[in-house]
Amino acid sequence: MIDIQKLRENTQAYKTMCKNRQLNIDVDQVLALDEKRKTLQLQIDQLKHQQKEHAQQQQYDQAKALKEQIKPTEEEFNQTKTKLQELLYTLPNLIHPNVPVGKDENENIIIKTVGIPRTFDFPIKDHEELWTTLWIIDKEKAAQVTGARFVYLKGDIVLLQNAITQLIFDTVTNEQTLQQIIQDNKLNTTAKPFTPVIPPLMINFDTAEKMGRLHPMDDRFVFPDDKYMMIGSAEHSLWPIHMNETLDETQLPIRYIANTPAFRREAGTYGKDTRGIFRQHQFDKIEMEIFSTAATSEEEQKLIVAIQEYLLQKLDLPYQVMQICTGDMGKPDYNQIDINTYMPGQDAYRETHTSDLMTDYQSRRLNIKVKKTNGETEYIHMNDATACAMARMLIAIIENNQTKDGKITIPEILQPYMHGQKQIG
Repeated sequence: MIDIQKLRENTQAYKTMCKNRQLNIDVDQVLALDEKRKTLQLQIDQLKHQQKEHAQQQQYDQAKALKEQIKPTEEEFNQTKTKLQELLYTLPNLIHPNVPVGKDENENIIIKTVGIPRTFDFPIKDHEELWTTLWIIDKEKAAQVTGARFVYLKGDIVLLQNAITQLIFDTVTNEQTLQQIIQDNKLNTTAKPFTPVIPPLMINFDTAEKMGRLHPMDDRFVFPDDKYMMIGSAEHSLWPIHMNETLDETQLPIRYIANTPAFRREAGTYGKDTRGIFRQHQFDKIEMEIFSTAATSEEEQKLIVAIQEYLLQKLDLPYQVMQICTGDMGKPDYNQIDINTYMPGQDAYRETHTSDLMTDYQSRRLNIKVKKTNGETEYIHMNDATACAMARMLIAIIENNQTKDGKITIPEILQPYMHGQKQIG
């Protein structure tokens, strides 16, 4: 949720920003409701003051009449406040000055390309063809047991997934490794390690609504009677970990990492990416969350992207770093940087990582503040990012490391985590 004071002060700029985001939002209606709320609040305060004066002067009839007059005004005030809150929840975040104006993903900008896609001297296979011969994924049985867009992972691919997970956790929980990443990228931040968390896989509707993640409900797996929602990513239960708290500035930055299943109906993607495991209803995802001050949040996003790049370089995977344009950013995002990794089976770079700087947009909704060393209190800034969308990372590793005889070479960095195993198949 944005600061309404900033909306009042920068109304035209905000309207332009909404247009650039491809959003049709009536900003004037929001401001009109806010003025009405303030007017009603003033009326209530004046009536209560008059009521108190009459009561003190023992003019009880007049005091009683004012009390009756206050009731409908308070009802109108509460209705106005509720409607205003609902509309504020629909407003997007402000955007970083560097974010390019664009209609959709086709107007995102490539910041840089790292690595050269491998040249194969044999006809390549995509990951679905490879797993069919290696028997490491069973899509058909999962479809019988559960339904479409579910799979069984078996054998060596499970060990490979565990190896990727351990590499990531070893990286972000190691102060020396983080310090090296910071030095290599000339960042101005600390090497404070990430704290591993196992969060709940369900959140209640109230929390989901505060985060703007309850809707569209047809894209969620929900339990309406219990008012629970399955998380679509670890961020959904990591964001509120400090809900209704005021943290001390000396605690910051607070960095978390969590590895969880994620559940999505993918309702808006019917017929899209149905081959293989690129888009599933249930998938594993490792998420990074950072709580920081307003002064340091941009540097924290740079650290996140540097960590993502470090891991991809260790896995020897070609990738592109993308600056996301206004029309492709999520509403909470102030700045979004994605990384697309090359997948030979599609002969394309596909999204594997995202990094979202949300400034104080989510912390206002969740009421998370920081008390600064100068005694001032402000809403905390938040960063959310992918450390690994596991299915997509498995696709990239499998397809980029296939051999002529249909086997998979395990990346050297992962071999120690698999007891020295060098190949699958």
